[in-house]
Amino acid sequence: MILSPSMLSSDFANMEAELKALEAAGLSWVHLDVMDGMFVPNITFGPPIIKAMRAKSKLFFDCHLMIEDPGRYITEFADAGADLICVHAEACTHLERVCAQIAETGAKPAVALNPHTPPEAIRYLLPQLYMVLVMSVNPGFGGQKFIPFCLDKVRDLKAMIEAAGADTLIQIDGGVTLDNARELTGAGVDVLVSGSAFFKYPPYGERHKAFQDACA
Repeated sequence: MILSPSMLSSDFANMEAELKALEAAGLSWVHLDVMDGMFVPNITFGPPIIKAMRAKSKLFFDCHLMIEDPGRYITEFADAGADLICVHAEACTHLERVCAQIAETGAKPAVALNPHTPPEAIRYLLPQLYMVLVMSVNPGFGGQKFIPFCLDKVRDLKAMIEAAGADTLIQIDGGVTLDNARELTGAGVDVLVSGSAFFKYPPYGERHKAFQDACA
């Protein structure tokens, strides 16, 4: 199980300190939520902030683009230091082309699916995807409750990945807590994104261990 804490719930005024604290706590990934106020009703940050963060951290930057037509900005996010770039299937007219763009930059390609979007939408892309992100809330805000049917969606996606002979990771984002972490990983989730359920419970080392223990 990989835990990828969402910086959306961190202290924005002390991002460098937060990144250092995550590293000290034994985390290897961090989730960066990019919102444009169009695809989702919120605005966060873009490549300049990610570039500044990159200079202060060696964490794996798991960059989730909740933006319209993300193909316009793939190079900028890769150059800023994103290790993985995840785009929404719903935001791309030519999704395969955008995934190929991501791979060409050297970043790992990933696709996010909103709660209502079936895994079938990306069946033929699975062999070229490093990861699929299952949104278990509607994107745009932190602190929402987990949508129950997304657990069945994870199981369906896991079966689809195995049938394709792919090694694509499954990530889940939205309403992830200690209470449902074990059920999620049992269903096939490889990467848990946690925002408020992680950052609101320091020290981070103890919270990280609590998630690990919950999934054991």
